[in-house]
Amino acid sequence: MIIVTGAAGFIGSNLVHALNRRGETDILAVDNLARAAKFHNLVDCEIADYLDKDALLDALAGLPKPRAILHQGACSDTMESDGRYMMRNNYRYSLALMEYAARERIPFIYASSAAVYGGSDRFEEDRAFERPLNVYGYSKFLFDQVVRRRFDALRSQVVGLRYFNVYGPRESHKERMASVAFHNFHQFRNEGRVRLFDGWDGWGAGEQSRDFIHVDDVVAVNLHFLDHPERSGIFNLGTGRAQPFNDIATTVVNTMRARDGHAPMPLPELVAAGLIEYVPFPDALKGKYQSFTQAGIDRLRSAGWTQPFLTVQQGVARYVEWLAQQRW
Repeated sequence: MIIVTGAAGFIGSNLVHALNRRGETDILAVDNLARAAKFHNLVDCEIADYLDKDALLDALAGLPKPRAILHQGACSDTMESDGRYMMRNNYRYSLALMEYAARERIPFIYASSAAVYGGSDRFEEDRAFERPLNVYGYSKFLFDQVVRRRFDALRSQVVGLRYFNVYGPRESHKERMASVAFHNFHQFRNEGRVRLFDGWDGWGAGEQSRDFIHVDDVVAVNLHFLDHPERSGIFNLGTGRAQPFNDIATTVVNTMRARDGHAPMPLPELVAAGLIEYVPFPDALKGKYQSFTQAGIDRLRSAGWTQPFLTVQQGVARYVEWLAQQRW
C-alpha cells in the first residue's frame, strides 16, 4: 500500500493518476473533503480506500505497513492569516507523519515549497537564503529545519521537494490560488483578454518572472525518488529557468487563437490589440510578493534527475489544450 495525502488535491491527484498508470491501485487516498468539489479529481482514479486527513494519524497503528508515504497534503493559501491553523495543519501534522514513517522505516516524500525563500534573491537549498514572507512559507521552512536536524539519525528515506510555481490539470478547486495559466485561460475565454500586473519593484509590466513548472514534471520527480529509496535530501523542484508572466499570457492567447485558425502574434501586437492588458499592482501584495524566482537545481541533478523540463511555451500550450476540452 502507498499512502498519498492531499490525494484529491492538485499535485496529489496527479500522483494518484501516475501511480495508476504504473499499475498501482493499492493506494490509501487521504484528504479533507470539507470542500467537496475536490472529489472530481479522484473520479477516474483507482484507489483501495479513502480516509479523512483528521483520522489518519489515529488510524496508522491499525493499518497494514505502507510501502511509502507521499505527503502532499497542506494548506497552500499564501494569504491565510490564521497562523495557529497553518502551523497545526502544515507543521505539526507533517511532523507526526514523518515520525511514524521514521519509526517504521517507510520512505517519506513530502511537499515543501519555494515560499521558504520569500524575500531572498537566491534560491538554493541553504539556510542563508531562506526568508519566508508569510506563515505558509514559515510552516514549510520550519518543517524543513526539523528534517535537516534529524537526517543523521534517519534509517529510511526522507525527501523534501520545494515546489516552485506548479501549473497543470486538476487545479480548478484551488480557485484564487490556482496557477497564473489557469486564470489567464479563463480570463481569455470569458472576456477575450488576459490581465497581468503592471510594473512594480523595478520590474516592467508583466515582466515579473518565476520558475513555472508543469505538474507532469513534478510528478515525474516524485516517482523518481519513489524508485530510489536510497536517496534522501531537500531539493528544489523547478525547471531552473525563470520566465516572465508575459510568456504565459502570450502562450495562452496564441494557443486559444490557434484553435480558431488564427496565426500567432508577438506580445506587442497582442497588447496593442487589447488581448493582453496591464492592471495596477495591488497594494495588498506589496512587500509580500515574489517578483522573481528561479530554482537552483544542481542538487536535484546530482541526485540523479537528468530529464529536461517543459518550457512555459511547451507546458502551458499543453495545459490550455487540456483545459479547452473540459466540461465545466
